[in-house]
Amino acid sequence: MLKFGKFLAQNATVVNLVGRQQLGATSRFYSASPESADSDLPIDITNPYQKDPQQCILCKHSIEPHYKNVKLLSQFQSPYTGRIYGRHITGLCKRRQEQVEQAILRAQQCLLMPGYHKDLDFLQDPKLFDPERPVRPHKY
Repeated sequence: MLKFGKFLAQNATVVNLVGRQQLGATSRFYSASPESADSDLPIDITNPYQKDPQQCILCKHSIEPHYKNVKLLSQFQSPYTGRIYGRHITGLCKRRQEQVEQAILRAQQCLLMPGYHKDLDFLQDPKLFDPERPVRPHKY
C-alpha cells in the first residue's frame, strides 16, 4: 500500500484524482457535432390547431353597403316585421353592421325600402344567413 501511495504522488495530478479530465474526455465522445446541433433546434411552423380568422361576408368580398343597394340591404331586414337583424344573427363585424343599419335607415327615409315589411320582390332571394339559427346565441 505504501508503494502505491508513492506511485500516485509521483505520477498523478489532482485533476486525475478528482476525475474531471476523464469526464471531459468522455463528454468529447458523446458531444454532438456542429451539423447535428443545428438539426436539434425547434422548427418554426404555424400552429396547426389555430383557427382561421373569421371574416364577415361583406368584408370577405369587400362590399360597401350603400343605401341605393336595396336588394343587398333587404337581406338584413326581417320579412315580417321590417326590423334589422342583429350582429349575433347576421355574423357581420361591428363596423359593417353599423354601416348596414345606417344604410337601411337612410334608404327607408328616402322611401327606397319599406319600414314595416320586406318588399315582395325580394322575398324569394337566397338567404345569406338563417335567422332561426344565429351565429352566436343571444345574450338574453
